[in-house]
Amino acid sequence: METYYSANLANWNERATLHATDTTGSYRIAAVLSGGSSLHALETSEVGDISGKDVVHLQCHIGLDTLSLKHLGAASVTGLDFSHEAISAARDFAGRAGTEARFVQASLYDAPAALGQAYDLVFVTWGALNWLPDIRAWAKVVAAVLRPGGRLYLLEGHPQMNQYEMRDGRLELAYDWRTPEADPLVFDETQTYTGDERPLVNTRNYEWIHPVSDVVGGLIGAGMRIDFLREHEIVVWHAFPGMVEVGEDQFALPEGSPRIPLSYSIGATRLD
Repeated sequence: METYYSANLANWNERATLHATDTTGSYRIAAVLSGGSSLHALETSEVGDISGKDVVHLQCHIGLDTLSLKHLGAASVTGLDFSHEAISAARDFAGRAGTEARFVQASLYDAPAALGQAYDLVFVTWGALNWLPDIRAWAKVVAAVLRPGGRLYLLEGHPQMNQYEMRDGRLELAYDWRTPEADPLVFDETQTYTGDERPLVNTRNYEWIHPVSDVVGGLIGAGMRIDFLREHEIVVWHAFPGMVEVGEDQFALPEGSPRIPLSYSIGATRLD
């Protein structure tokens, strides 16, 4: 497992450096630095009122969404990520924005000890769970860092979408619906997903597909109540060639393509 972790860390340290100097507009840096938000319409509409809440953003990457949550009214925000380059960029953005925020570098699985406190809301979105080998351990972390009655908001790429590749203009099943912990999917990507043309050196990365049932079951097993589960036909990146924009930075499959869920969201509450 250390091989997978080390490769992904090297890959994400490099991506963080590129994303922190993003010129494509994907990360909405200017909006955040001026006191605005990088959140998309979908998560903004679903996360609910966060006024006065203590929020932790797990797998926060370069911290722009973390700062956005503060700008949207959170009493305090904390971001956690395993990449030192991401955390360094996040702290730099906080300073430039003049936004009070705490950023902690640690493995997701070490979050309860690394954070040392409990929160009203755990926020997890977009391209987080596929980097984790053990989804039930993730669910236990979520419950552990929440106060009783605290909430989780999760918005993620759909595992069904992650099973497909676009080949000759058609979606074709390429991957199993569940990835064994000890046998991850292996990818070598020479560029990051924003469209930035600068090449990656640490191209190797490892990912896992987790069925929605495993995510839901893990949360229930960790003592969480599921408040809602929704599936969506949009995603916030070009997951496949030929996708069409259906809202600001929201994309759907083109007309004539089979309809599959591209993302899903879960709201859950810690019971005790």
